[in-house]
Amino acid sequence: MKKLAALAAVFVLTLLVGCGNSANNNTAGTNTPAGNGTASNATAAPDAVTSASVVDNGEDFKKAISKDGTWIAATLKDLTFTEDLVVDGQFIHKNEPARKIALYTQDADHNITNSFTLTAPKITIKSENARIQGGTFVGDVYVEAKGFNVVNATIKGNVYFSDEKYQATYSASDQGKVTGVTEVKK
Repeated sequence: MKKLAALAAVFVLTLLVGCGNSANNNTAGTNTPAGNGTASNATAAPDAVTSASVVDNGEDFKKAISKDGTWIAATLKDLTFTEDLVVDGQFIHKNEPARKIALYTQDADHNITNSFTLTAPKITIKSENARIQGGTFVGDVYVEAKGFNVVNATIKGNVYFSDEKYQATYSASDQGKVTGVTEVKK
């Protein structure tokens, strides 16, 4: 039964991501080369077209959040790491830089059906407009890029920004919550 539910969740997520890209001339979800982060970088020809990476193990999750991964890294179960994680790379979704760590599954109406916990001593966010969404991250978050968000999720730990400019673009929206401090720590 669990395998059937996981397969259905993968199908629904893949269908939703694939359908959501049609209005963007197939530029949504494209991986652009890491560069200086300027607007011209966002309009360059993509290296590859990506979609969501739905995973159920640690090695695939680490690959999905790497600079060679996908704009969405979604898990199908709780994941625990003893080493630090890094979310890296610049990805484009709906013509904007974006990165999502999806700690949930959803139905066809976008209702969350299961939430998951990601545990690591530390996760460093190097991707612009990255967000942790729909579940719980246990550990500290170190932000080294603008636009970090916590969306309908909980961070059981602290959020540290490497610069004031990154803290200025941070938001905890849509029931996002941090149990520790949110501060600049150089």
